[in-house]
Amino acid sequence: MSKGVVAVVGRPNVGKSTFFNKITGKRISIVDDTPGVTRDRIYHEITWNGVTMTLIDTGGIEPKTDSNLLRMMRDQAQVAISHADVIIFMCELMTGVTANDRDIATMLKKSGKPVVLCVNKVDTVGALPPEFYEFYELGFEDDPIPVSSLHGTGSGDILDKVVEYLPDDADGTPADEGIKVAVIGKPNAGKSSIVNRIAGEERVIVSDMPGTTRDAIDTYIENHYGKYTFIDTAGIRRNAKIEDDIERYSVLRAKMAVEKADVCLLMVDANEGVTAQDERIAGIAHESGKACIIVINKWDSIEKDNDSVNAFRRKVYEALSYMTYAPLLFVSAKTGQRVEKLFPLINEVYANSGRRITTGVLNDLLNEATNRVQPPSDRGRRLKIYYMTQTGVNPPNFVVFVNSAELFHFSYRRYLENCLRETFDFTGTPIKMTVKQKGESNK
Repeated sequence: MSKGVVAVVGRPNVGKSTFFNKITGKRISIVDDTPGVTRDRIYHEITWNGVTMTLIDTGGIEPKTDSNLLRMMRDQAQVAISHADVIIFMCELMTGVTANDRDIATMLKKSGKPVVLCVNKVDTVGALPPEFYEFYELGFEDDPIPVSSLHGTGSGDILDKVVEYLPDDADGTPADEGIKVAVIGKPNAGKSSIVNRIAGEERVIVSDMPGTTRDAIDTYIENHYGKYTFIDTAGIRRNAKIEDDIERYSVLRAKMAVEKADVCLLMVDANEGVTAQDERIAGIAHESGKACIIVINKWDSIEKDNDSVNAFRRKVYEALSYMTYAPLLFVSAKTGQRVEKLFPLINEVYANSGRRITTGVLNDLLNEATNRVQPPSDRGRRLKIYYMTQTGVNPPNFVVFVNSAELFHFSYRRYLENCLRETFDFTGTPIKMTVKQKGESNK
């Protein structure tokens, strides 16, 4: 369990994300020369000299700004500060102490939290440059620490000081992440809004500008339904619309979020229906073998009649014909309508994805299925199915041993899958079926 929470704050483009990535040893925060690239709070657990802590990277703070986005970034950083046990305040050598640095220093002092001041981009070895001593005027108790985020020098000194300040009884972030839920969908489908609704706070920046959330963000939730980690991902765009490296990183990050998730929530905008982009995103979750729930958001904005739900459901499954196993839930992240129904549904599809069926029961089903519908034949040669066994879960994976894999047509594979679904509850999860000819190794 984490001993405490440490927030890295400072002006935009002083090197916070580079420092964060160097400390964590992973490319978790997007790094770019563009100010404001890291917009939300990024969490990662690290261990230093046997002490585990949760590090938060934040978007840059602009204390006085007319930009809505920069104002939201500042608010996010303030939330991170309120959650932190220790704050790393990063400044930059080349610019010297700026008016914004002074304003941020005042804000941090008012927080009452211990602050470790570091001056980044001190990239030369030897005597400190005269400009470094200017940062003493910010008036913190400890000496500023020189650091080079690019090279990693000084990082250990910063973490040593952080450990001194960490409280012995800090609760930190729960080690048990619970069910990991990736919230996926095209830009502006309401992914951040639903995470914020679930979390009960402005946890992720919400804006009507498509693509506002660029990184994958983890939000831990514990309630009477269980424990969950929600991963809010950047909206996945079609490759043709990815115009710069930042967007490309975001698409990659979203795909990585799907890979580490147990359950995916595919957010669909009720006003637009299932688009080609939604089909592509759904395919990422399906091909990854993830349990999935299709969440129809903004349902409150739709004019309805007695057949609205059924008609919309039919259109969804027509577009996502390979994902008819995924249940639909009609919600409004804005009003909170039916959002709480997500939790029992997440529990259900997660349990189904991990369901195991014994070989004996499977072969009873197989005998009944083959008696009801004879296996196909070709040129006088009929498919023989010897037995079926389950070899894995998440998703359920079955191996069918036959006399000829060539005779095992797709239509009969689909028939057997439907028999499995009719007999056992595999709602919400794809099923993988591997065919092996007699004599092949079951590997």
